Amino acid sequence: MPPKGSTRKRVPVDGSATHTPTLAEQLSFLHYPRPFKNPNYTKNLNRRTKNLKTVLTQERERERAERERRRQEKEEQERIADDAMDVDTADNPNKEKNSGPSVSRLVALDEDIPTYTSIEAPPSLLPPRHYCDITGLEAPYTDPRTGLRYHDKSVYELIKGLSPSVAKDYLAARGVNPVVK
Repeated sequence: MPPKGSTRKRVPVDGSATHTPTLAEQLSFLHYPRPFKNPNYTKNLNRRTKNLKTVLTQERERERAERERRRQEKEEQERIADDAMDVDTADNPNKEKNSGPSVSRLVALDEDIPTYTSIEAPPSLLPPRHYCDITGLEAPYTDPRTGLRYHDKSVYELIKGLSPSVAKDYLAARGVNPVVK
């Protein structure tokens, strides 16, 4: 006797049975077109590519123009404020005009606002870090025979097996005048 459910229902061959789609088939987006690019996209013909040097130069120029504009606005405001303060001198020509620098002029006109390209830092007070000539990791040790810096004993074992010419090449790569004993 065959196991339960192993018999298939026979479908009539006359085509009277139609396929009704399941809910998953109805909600599926499988057969919809999926263009990778936006079909409505049009290329901007006026735009051209710029290299990094050009972009940085334009950024510096824009920042310089902005500082100059702010400086001119500040000078204009100071001139208007000075003219408003000189009401007494306009009435009395014998009275001397105050020629001393105003408080606002004592403040530097060229305010440097820190930006990505203008930040400068003083030299570090910490000692420079030393890196392994073989691996590039931090190197607390130096081989007295070759002068190569190394990270740990496994690298030291490798350095001991190097010929003097290879050790000179590693030192030259670091920028040291190689003197191998």
